[in-house]
Amino acid sequence: MSKTGKKKRFKLKMPGAFVILFILTIVAVMATWIVPAGSYSKLTYNQSSSQLVVTKPHGEVEKLPATQAELDKLGVKIKISQFKSGGITDAVSIPNTYERLKQRPASLGAVTGSMVNGTIEAVDIMVFIFVLGGLIGVVKASGAFESGLLALTKKTKGHEFLLIFLVAVLMVLGGTLCGIEEEAVAFYPILVPIFIAMGYDSIVCVGAIFLASSVGTAFSTINPFSVVIASNAAGINFTEGMMWRVFGCIVGTIFVVTYLYWYSNKVKAHPEFSYSYEDHESFDKMWSVVPGNNEVIESTFSLRKKIILVLFVVTFPIMVWGVMSQGWWFPTMASSFLFFAIIIMFLTATGSNGLGEKGVVDAFVEGASSLVGVSLIIGLARGINLVLNNGMISDTMLNFSSSLVAKMSGPAFILVMLAIFFVLGFIVPSSSGLAVLSMPIMAPLADTVNIPRYAVVTAYQFGQYAMLFLAPTGLVMATLQMLDMKYYHWLKFVWPVVVFLLVFGGGLLVAEVMVN
Repeated sequence: MSKTGKKKRFKLKMPGAFVILFILTIVAVMATWIVPAGSYSKLTYNQSSSQLVVTKPHGEVEKLPATQAELDKLGVKIKISQFKSGGITDAVSIPNTYERLKQRPASLGAVTGSMVNGTIEAVDIMVFIFVLGGLIGVVKASGAFESGLLALTKKTKGHEFLLIFLVAVLMVLGGTLCGIEEEAVAFYPILVPIFIAMGYDSIVCVGAIFLASSVGTAFSTINPFSVVIASNAAGINFTEGMMWRVFGCIVGTIFVVTYLYWYSNKVKAHPEFSYSYEDHESFDKMWSVVPGNNEVIESTFSLRKKIILVLFVVTFPIMVWGVMSQGWWFPTMASSFLFFAIIIMFLTATGSNGLGEKGVVDAFVEGASSLVGVSLIIGLARGINLVLNNGMISDTMLNFSSSLVAKMSGPAFILVMLAIFFVLGFIVPSSSGLAVLSMPIMAPLADTVNIPRYAVVTAYQFGQYAMLFLAPTGLVMATLQMLDMKYYHWLKFVWPVVVFLLVFGGGLLVAEVMVN
């Protein structure tokens, strides 16, 4: 009994991101003792020798001429030009080559070893996040955030949802066109303080950025990292089924914007409605940049601060341009951000009110250190995938899944395929990775039930991304860690979107099958 006379109820608390990933690492290690090991033969293209390289399950390597005839012999229905042009770089599974292997159970040391090795593998995105954090720290120290934010919130008063609408639509477009996901992390520092100033909570921030971009990626139209590479691996042109995906993307955009409108209006009118209300004070303290006297801050919005803010904002469209048209990846993006960070550090250090060399360096280091947790989360998630891959059980699950759909009717086949990709999305959270591993195996099965292969590609998109809204092995945990949001708060918000994607996606898949 408490002092008030009320009996305290036991409340089950969801563990934090690090604990969840630690538990999943242990589960993955245990799975390598239980799930039979096995592998398909894998096919790669050697650019230097211009040869196809087949690596068999037991490790034997065979080199073949890089011709379409050789691919046809292997049963790999992919154009040889896709390998030669660099369109497909990951190892491709060869159909009908699965073999059981000697069990490869992970040792107890793999629990910590995978964490270390996963972090090493994720070093490119970690460096990007550190540079991003340093850039944020310097801009905050300059005072440009506070002044600019006050000016923006005054101009948008009464039309706050318009910004959420624009951000969500742009993120959907980024997802469907070029697969912006990890890159979306860069947008939180510039948008979250604005959303806070407008009266919204952490969930609106994640919804407008991560949720919207992931919905766009789930309904990818020309995204090279999802539908294009999956279509190539399935042996079809990515334009097949395009109109179905465009229709789905339009409906998905309407759904996510409507859902955000409903939720944001509820939070705006009644802040205690927020699913993350219990943490709103710590969240605001972490991200709000407008303390103190607003009039004083507004009056100090100098030309120097305006230039700093413009330089900070311009880094993001440059990043999007680089990813979409120049093939940038995290090292190049980090270099771009660092270039602008150095300029901003110079502007912040100099002048009559400058912070000096030590001030800006300390601000950069402090900003980078604030995102150490986010970076480690990404590394730990990669470690789980390493355990599964080293244990050679991923292909076993793929082989078992392919056997489930044999000799089914078209509609039943495609719905089971959706469920299979939902499960595989947890095991292989990489969209391109799952595409090249599964499509050469799964896509030909569509021929046996007389349905188009593009339906399997669409099922892969819907199934995997419905899981990636939930899977701790994907980007979810890094996003939640960055905003210090509890996992169960996110689950409460996102489950309707998962249901929508599975139900609407399932209906769309059945329609594709029935029409064809």
